[in-house]
Amino acid sequence: MDVYNLIKNHRSIRKYKDIDVCEDELRKIIECAIHAPSSINGQQWGIVVIRDAETKKKIAELSGGQVWVEKAPVFLLFVGDYSKAAVAVSNAGLDFENIDSLEATMVMSVDVGIAFANAMNCAESLGFGIVPIGGIRRAPDEMISLLDLPQYVYPIVGMCIGVPDEDPMCKPRFPYDSMVHNEKYDSSKTKEQVEEYDGIVREYMLERTGGKESRTWSDTISGTYSRVYFPRVNPSLKKQGFENSK
Repeated sequence: MDVYNLIKNHRSIRKYKDIDVCEDELRKIIECAIHAPSSINGQQWGIVVIRDAETKKKIAELSGGQVWVEKAPVFLLFVGDYSKAAVAVSNAGLDFENIDSLEATMVMSVDVGIAFANAMNCAESLGFGIVPIGGIRRAPDEMISLLDLPQYVYPIVGMCIGVPDEDPMCKPRFPYDSMVHNEKYDSSKTKEQVEEYDGIVREYMLERTGGKESRTWSDTISGTYSRVYFPRVNPSLKKQGFENSK
């Protein structure tokens, strides 16, 4: 499959066959992540590879009972990582002032996202299915302790990888014209675009569930964003050295 169709046909896969991801294939996936671009070539990220059954079970629990973490042959934890940058700054005899800025947290999150996308696309090109796991930030202190993450390293997102044992429908996205703005941002049709997309998602959910569920995009988003759903992230960031004060 060409890259265009590979990306367009992404589905989140949560059921896997009892087939391992061999080291050669995993290395290809991670090498693609390593070759992702990053801000000032800082490469402010890293990966913890997890195959141990007990560790995956614990991560599944900490992530809110996401059993597919436990069932996946391999789980990758993508971390924001300034530990190498801290060494470079220290070796130069300078203060690591930028680590206190919100920009530092944004940069590592963007770098992780780009590396994650590279790994995802490579994994799917090799015939594997993946699902991102943001729930690893649900109990960040416990996750940090479980995996011995040092100062200036923070868990951002996980990835389950395995041979698919399901074939779910592709979830519809906002139409092209709802996502793209020419020259300047145009917010004049946002409400109309949301209502249109809610109708698309409602039909998708009815088809996917055989008429049992008609949940819209707005139903999901409003139910999630009406509260701070991972309130422990900010204090745990500070414990890891990310003050976000500048």
